[in-house]
Amino acid sequence: MNLIGALQIALPEAFLAVSALLLLVLGAYRPKGVAAVSLGAGFALAVAAVLAAVGPGGAAFAGSYIADAASAYAKVAIYAFSAVSVLLGDRWLARLDAKSFEFPILIVIAALGMGMMASAGDLISLYIGIELHSLALYVLAAFRRDDARSSEAGLKYFVLGALSSGLLLYGASLIYGFAGSTRFDVIAQAVHAGANTGILFGLVFLLCGLAFKVSAAPFHMWTPDVYEGAPTPVVIFITTAPKLAAMVLLARVLMNAFGGAADQWRQVILVLAMISVLVGAFAGLVQTNLKRLLAYSSIANIGYALIGLAAANHQGVQSMLVFMVLYMIDVTGFFACLLALSRAGKPMETLADMAGLFREKPGITLAMTVLSFSFLGLPPFSGFWGKFYVFKAALNAGLWPVAVAGLVLSVVAAFYYLRLVKTMWFDPPAGAVDAAPLDARGVAYAAALLSLGVVLVLPFLDPAATVAAAALGTH
Repeated sequence: MNLIGALQIALPEAFLAVSALLLLVLGAYRPKGVAAVSLGAGFALAVAAVLAAVGPGGAAFAGSYIADAASAYAKVAIYAFSAVSVLLGDRWLARLDAKSFEFPILIVIAALGMGMMASAGDLISLYIGIELHSLALYVLAAFRRDDARSSEAGLKYFVLGALSSGLLLYGASLIYGFAGSTRFDVIAQAVHAGANTGILFGLVFLLCGLAFKVSAAPFHMWTPDVYEGAPTPVVIFITTAPKLAAMVLLARVLMNAFGGAADQWRQVILVLAMISVLVGAFAGLVQTNLKRLLAYSSIANIGYALIGLAAANHQGVQSMLVFMVLYMIDVTGFFACLLALSRAGKPMETLADMAGLFREKPGITLAMTVLSFSFLGLPPFSGFWGKFYVFKAALNAGLWPVAVAGLVLSVVAAFYYLRLVKTMWFDPPAGAVDAAPLDARGVAYAAALLSLGVVLVLPFLDPAATVAAAALGTH
């Protein structure tokens, strides 16, 4: 395939790369034109999502880039949620009188890296995509340079991210040495009858590196501190699009490259899943800061997604894809609620701040209640359907002890969601609340409505996830 044909297949990423460069030039020459840069970033992400959905499929660049239904599914969601982060971040910075043209450009660059992750066809493109989006996220986490917590969050994220990249690279080198190639299709031929000891060791190290990217326990240590210290719009971004990109990449690696060794890697995924759900459920019980609480909630939810992936079949991958998108809707809405709440100009981020919120902000209280019930897994909210898909896949794959344990731990985690609801509805008010900004309030209401009306979303999401799972070489 010639260069033109390869670029046509990789057009979404090529368009984002060119857009990022043009926006950077625009921002540098017109520092006050931040609104134009933000608008251009949102437009670029929207166009990239359309290109990913309707563009041609196939492999490009000697098989290192793959455009298929799975990558299209992931990219549409990734670029859409990235655009929401641009909107929320731009308005948040405007309220602080600290608008900066670098913010939307960094999100576009991170989205470019995540698109490469979703389309990775070998270990080299996998690493390039991970590092491209990670470097942008490190800067975004420390974006408020005058805030000690934000600087600390960025530093911790960077140091621990470098460690995980080292583990990932070491694992990739072992796989390359024993399989003789970095391409997933060649690795699949080498492990068609099971992985030898060298490849298995490499795969374990690779999984450790990827587990850090999705904040699966015991590689979750960065998550609570980064969530608490980073700016809230950045946390919205970190907890949505990168998680989906990393989970799709993980599914592609395991199913496309190591499908023949499923009985071997399934044990590792199950251990990661159960530790994640356990840590997320019990560590969240003692949290009073809502951003830290949501961090442990995200760890637990990644554990549920990994349970679906551990089924190692078409239904398991499909359940993971459905679960991740529904979770992204809920967590975006919840953080948007936090973004909309302040008292005397100070963000409301603790459980005590939410006391009696219903009397001050009934609309946002209703939205947070709906999203809390969804996280809890109550029907008919989206969280229930996400867990239903995952547990059904686990049961059909014979993993009923894991499904039962996950259900029990979900009940344990219900305590901190119900505690929040009780505090908002029945505790005495903690004081007057500032007027909620329209952008954050609108995103919160939209997410709550989507969570409540998920039966209208599933007829579109389920078939798309089914086709995407089939593209990942599942059976």
